[in-house]
Amino acid sequence: MRAPPLLYPLLLLLLLLLATSAYSWKKEEFRNCNQTPFCKRARSRKHGSCNLRATDVSISDGDLIAKLVHKEENPESEQPNKPLVLTLSAYQDGVMRVKIDEDQNLNRPKKRFEVPEVIEEDFLNKKLWLTRVKEEEIDGVSSVVYLSDGYEGVLRHDPFEVFVREKSSGKRVLSINSNGLFDFEQLREKKEGDDWEEKFRSHTDTRPYGPQSISFDVSFYGADYVYGIPEHATSFALKPTRGPDMEEFSEPYRLFNLDVFEYLHESPFGLYGSIPFMISHGKARGSSGFFWLNAAEMQIDVLGSGWNSNESSNIMLPSDKQRIDTLWMSEAGVVDTFFFIGPGPKDVVRQYTSVTGRPSMPQLFATAYHQCRWNYRDEEDVYNVDSKFDEHDIPYDVLWLDIEHTDGKKYFTWDRVLFPNPEEMQNKLAAKGRHMVTIVDPHIKRDESYHIHKEASEKGYYVKDATGKDYDGWCWPGSSSYVDLLNPEIRSWWGDKFSLDSYTGSTQYLHIWNDMNEPSVFNGPEVTMPRDALHHGGVEHRELHNAYGYYFQMATSNGLLKRGDGKDRPFVLGRAFFAGSQRYGAIWTGDNTAEWEHLRVSVPMVLTLSISGIVFSGADVGGFFGNPETELLVRWYQLGAYYPFFRGHAHHDTKRREPWLFGERNTQLMREAIHVRYMYLPYFYTLFREANSSGTPVARPLWMEFPGDEKSFSNDEAFMIGNGLLVQGIYTERAKHVSVYLPGDESWYDLRSGFAYKGGQTHKYEVSEDSVPSFQRAGTIIPRKDRLRRSSTQMENDPYTLVISLNSSQAAEGELYIDDGKSFEFKQGAFIHRFFTFSNGKLTSSNAAPSSAGNDRFSSECTVERIILLGLSPGATTALVEPGNRKVEIELGPLFIQGNRGSVLTIRKPNVRIADDWSIQIL
Repeated sequence: MRAPPLLYPLLLLLLLLLATSAYSWKKEEFRNCNQTPFCKRARSRKHGSCNLRATDVSISDGDLIAKLVHKEENPESEQPNKPLVLTLSAYQDGVMRVKIDEDQNLNRPKKRFEVPEVIEEDFLNKKLWLTRVKEEEIDGVSSVVYLSDGYEGVLRHDPFEVFVREKSSGKRVLSINSNGLFDFEQLREKKEGDDWEEKFRSHTDTRPYGPQSISFDVSFYGADYVYGIPEHATSFALKPTRGPDMEEFSEPYRLFNLDVFEYLHESPFGLYGSIPFMISHGKARGSSGFFWLNAAEMQIDVLGSGWNSNESSNIMLPSDKQRIDTLWMSEAGVVDTFFFIGPGPKDVVRQYTSVTGRPSMPQLFATAYHQCRWNYRDEEDVYNVDSKFDEHDIPYDVLWLDIEHTDGKKYFTWDRVLFPNPEEMQNKLAAKGRHMVTIVDPHIKRDESYHIHKEASEKGYYVKDATGKDYDGWCWPGSSSYVDLLNPEIRSWWGDKFSLDSYTGSTQYLHIWNDMNEPSVFNGPEVTMPRDALHHGGVEHRELHNAYGYYFQMATSNGLLKRGDGKDRPFVLGRAFFAGSQRYGAIWTGDNTAEWEHLRVSVPMVLTLSISGIVFSGADVGGFFGNPETELLVRWYQLGAYYPFFRGHAHHDTKRREPWLFGERNTQLMREAIHVRYMYLPYFYTLFREANSSGTPVARPLWMEFPGDEKSFSNDEAFMIGNGLLVQGIYTERAKHVSVYLPGDESWYDLRSGFAYKGGQTHKYEVSEDSVPSFQRAGTIIPRKDRLRRSSTQMENDPYTLVISLNSSQAAEGELYIDDGKSFEFKQGAFIHRFFTFSNGKLTSSNAAPSSAGNDRFSSECTVERIILLGLSPGATTALVEPGNRKVEIELGPLFIQGNRGSVLTIRKPNVRIADDWSIQIL
């Protein structure tokens, strides 16, 4: 129904006010733990208060099955005392799964929600079929099952507890309910007089099935720190939130996907995405991990030392005291948890991504530099920005368009006055090897003339409100509804909208940006959808809220895949995320601010995403809000060039900040920073393939490469790119020096000068304006492409440079992965994978690809034009190239061609093909 004309100004004013309130972080507009009843209840529970014991233990269908029953009935309790069912399963590679739910055989108001389509099918096929259970006396009767060579899963009966232990030593790795804090609120039928409503500010949540929260403690043994559970703008190592030294109302880490404007740094407040995965690390034991597959709101306490010192309990604590206790609290769902035994950090991320999926392999262009703004005004603006990059010799690969490019905020449309020829515009960019991204958000404008809305409304494809009507909320277009993407049928329908026939004006060079997919609702409680809204199958929004953005990015990614007949890899950037989002595209850290503190916190935020499977992530360079001072902008480019996802972006109220607008010297500095990224694209692409194969992230905390180095455990000012590069940010203005800790026993080579710094020391490093401190690790070989072009596509046939940094044994190794940069042919073996070794004065290139086939389906004529030797013992002047028996000179040359930095030993023009076997002997 259309509003009378006089109401339009009022509606616009209301929308403006709603948008303004949504975009100003005010503490009182968001719930804290005390205002969240399930969190408050769980935190009030006393140590040892769990009243459950395990009975009827048996093996069924390869799983250990047990009932959890109350030891003492409480007739005054409002909660039902029906037994729960525990299922323990073992899987290959040291993964144990524990599920606890209400008994399926008992009458229940409805089935509790289990998050679908997150667990990989391949993982489910790796189940170990348990055939027997042995009984032991471990502080009472316990049931023990095989988990993997060297590890066992244990269910202690009374009091109920589950843990993983080392078989030989009996030492624990991970446990649930060691502190007796487990609680499971069962669903109930509403009776006359029951009042389950919850109110927050002006919003009421009906809660038709009553309180249904779950909470339990998880202990990590041999741990010095815990990490993970994104997304929060805080330190990488998670800080204690509860204990004798904490403030009385210190907040737990919140996992609840929210649209938060100018978020605070150093805060446990929940942001855009949620991954209930935590990894521990310590010198004594190594690493372990824990994942709870649950998409409802979650709050997690990291319990400080002595957190329970004032409580009396008869719980027998294990003798191993070196552990970190945590408390996990969720509003709804079931217990569906995974234990990852490690023992190394890379083992844990491999195990975790075997469950939730390996990161997708991006197209090569997506790993390069992206230029974005809300909004580039029109086609003329697009062409001008594009030409200015060329004029100033700055490469870029992707130009982005925000919501203003549409016809009245209707997605899949174009404002034909501002963008009359979108296909021609995309094709002109593509002629230079460039791509375009447009935004598609989940809110659909409620306009009967808009074909997407009309079709979704007629088919019943929208999320419903608590009364069963299409949910109507406010976002950028005004009155909007939200597609119910929990339903696979609706996801398929949504994906069809990205076809070239349906998305008029699109081409195969157009890729997609999913914003506001928390989902953001300007007039909703806490700027999101009400918890009692209804999805497919009667699922309440409270049960799946944190996964809504996941399904939206999944549907979009599958749509682009379908558009290209499954041939090209899709690129989709999302803001909200959940476990498994790594399978569908990239993530950025949201609406940050042009402040030094936001530059600083971007590193732990990206590292936290990286170890949680989201390896393709980054922060908006320069800060989305505000006008960065020039020095901050330059420093952000210099650091952002090493983010896995590298994009400059800005709010429409900010001044234009393209790199050529700040004077020639600053343009030069930003140009050189972007050039660094393009130079290292072969290395980044190789690392993305490693992530795609094993889950090992591109950006890594120092302790992932140096797990025994305690000084690295809490260091989140520096990070590794792969195993070979260490980058230290500059986070203060007018800095003259910075402290740089270089881990390990071997040297590190300064990428500015080639100078060697000792490992295992903190160095006072003199800061220069032309780069942030960055170092190559001794013992590594890193591939580069030093000829710089307009875009990554135009670099395809350029020669390579190999940078060899020798360790104390005069040895090094590295690898290079190459494919066509866009298709899925690599899955059939159409790629080149080379392994480089330097030992005894000889550099050797050998084939690292499996011999099984397909390698002949992709070839490259690229050659190696330079080999840089860092740390080579003096005296060598020539080298012998085989095959060919050719001698080449070793001479001094620049470390970087651009900027002519350093003077290092170089083998020029060895002219060996990158795809061939060859060797070069230093004479």
